[in-house]
Amino acid sequence: FYFRNKHRPFLLFVSLLHVHTPLITTEKFQGRSRHGPYGDNVEEMDWMVGMLLDVIEKEGLKNNTFIYFASDHGGFLEARRGNAQLGGWNGIYKGGKGMGGWEGGIRVPGIIRWPGVLPAGAVTSELTSLMDIFPTVVDLAGGAVPKDRVIDGHTLMPLLQGKVRDSRHEFMFHYCGVFLHAVRWHQKDSGTIWKAHYATPVFQPEASGACFGRGICPCFGDGVTHHDPPLLFDLSQDPSEENPLSADTEPL
Repeated sequence: FYFRNKHRPFLLFVSLLHVHTPLITTEKFQGRSRHGPYGDNVEEMDWMVGMLLDVIEKEGLKNNTFIYFASDHGGFLEARRGNAQLGGWNGIYKGGKGMGGWEGGIRVPGIIRWPGVLPAGAVTSELTSLMDIFPTVVDLAGGAVPKDRVIDGHTLMPLLQGKVRDSRHEFMFHYCGVFLHAVRWHQKDSGTIWKAHYATPVFQPEASGACFGRGICPCFGDGVTHHDPPLLFDLSQDPSEENPLSADTEPL
């Protein structure tokens, strides 16, 4: 692929089976990690990505290749073998894979590399979306996104280059399947990030933070609770979504 395309623009999309259950790991990486099968799978994925980056460097393409590494959802909490967690860990964030609203299901880190164009070691906490990849790629290719429809994503380049400080996503809508579960509003004048949940999964057991009884949380039906008024959180102060606000606690 590289040899055919290294002298012209190319798009390489790699959708890794890692770190997805059933965590297929080659013999070379089994038992390498202190974190069980999931850690072994992470280490093998790291090695695979490293092999790709090595080829890009060897072919002299490092300084003109935009690389974006991310995941499409948070860790899968219900995936277990005995007491071993097979599906990752979401840190301070509530919920996980298959939950269209809780932060643990939708908030993932992104790592971007483009030496000579983007500063090394820069960190932004601004929220972007995987929907931004399409307009970013179009922007880098010198094209224009279609004007005959609404495009939900925005090019990431101004944010990554430090030309703007805020993500262009003032509002973000979080779906579980085709059902709207939550929406966030980044209130630009105050910097506050509000999040309203219209539906949340029913955890089994109730305090477990996951749907162990079902194997994964459903998006609709008797497996979700509808909230009217919605559950409201101030993510700037409560990123773990532990303390829903009320008119008494938050007059605004």
